[in-house]
Amino acid sequence: MKIGIVLMNLGGPTHEDNVRIFLKNLFSDEDIIKLGGGWGQKLFANVISKFRAPNVAKDYKEINGCPKGCTGSKHCFNRKNRVVSDCCSPINGLTELQRRSLEKYFKTILPEHEVQVYTCMRYWLPFAETVMEDMVNDGITHTILMPLYPQFSWTTTGSSFRDWEEVLNKKFEGGKKPWKEFHVKNYYLNESYLNSVNSRIDEAMAEMDEDTKRKTHFIFSAHGTPLLEVRSGDPYTVEIKETMEAVMARRTEKNPYWLSFQSRVGPQKWTQPNTEELVERHLEYGIKNFLMVPIAFVTDHIETLYELGVELVEDMEEEGFEFENYTVMKGLNDHPDYIRALAEEALNCLRHEIPASAIQWDKKETKTDVTA
Repeated sequence: MKIGIVLMNLGGPTHEDNVRIFLKNLFSDEDIIKLGGGWGQKLFANVISKFRAPNVAKDYKEINGCPKGCTGSKHCFNRKNRVVSDCCSPINGLTELQRRSLEKYFKTILPEHEVQVYTCMRYWLPFAETVMEDMVNDGITHTILMPLYPQFSWTTTGSSFRDWEEVLNKKFEGGKKPWKEFHVKNYYLNESYLNSVNSRIDEAMAEMDEDTKRKTHFIFSAHGTPLLEVRSGDPYTVEIKETMEAVMARRTEKNPYWLSFQSRVGPQKWTQPNTEELVERHLEYGIKNFLMVPIAFVTDHIETLYELGVELVEDMEEEGFEFENYTVMKGLNDHPDYIRALAEEALNCLRHEIPASAIQWDKKETKTDVTA
């Protein structure tokens, strides 16, 4: 048995030259922008990517993830060409870090089995076809598709699964893939995952004095979704709320907390309240201490580092508001508890393939409560 775990993520541009292509791929996705596909969708994607690319490139330059050289996958053009980019999304290097961390973890807990971990990006390299070629060459017999989205949405996990299936059916005649395949739908109530979120909250709170801790409001910020998706039964918004409540239920110190949504794109109506508008409302009431908890994002990228870390603060200050303390929680990235959560979910898929006695879990006890 050769196990392949495919970490599915959004992806991000690696150079200024491919920002427009990345955006075009994003806006061409019918699971995100529902314009019926066809020429109308292509026209919209071409036009909006052309006009947005210059400004988006500036944002990526401000949070460049590879200032000293490529930290992304072996398929990254920067790595192949030994280019030091000044416009690379941090999601590329951090997803590669998650890949390496998970692969290393499996060597510890499953020493008698060969486990290889791959990254598959939805809108930039490496794409599904490249990953499948790697897996065929590596002789993978059992595959787990592992979305780096703890909560399920048709616009994220669903889109990645659909794209994978379409590529697979084109690549293998009759869709007869050379491996047994499993899918992880969601894992937002996995205890190790919840522990990792609370651990990151604790890290942020530890940098504050006691008075600041007491006054701090938690703003759980998730990527918004079109209301059309919510009304059609997409479970994402409900799962986000359940994640927030599960995180807070495991804390002994109960800071005030709120849920908001960010990153609206396209002409449709999206979930509310908007993150920036919610923070502004708090500032108007005299609340000036915030911990931003990016609850739907497990990897730091433009939504966390720029939208929350830079843009929101600048916009509020331009409106004349002042913060006493504003902190953005660090992404889960390679947090040990998060890596463990991914391993737990993968092995749950293989529970009928691998005996429990073959798994050498570390001695860490699963936490049931945390402190602030």
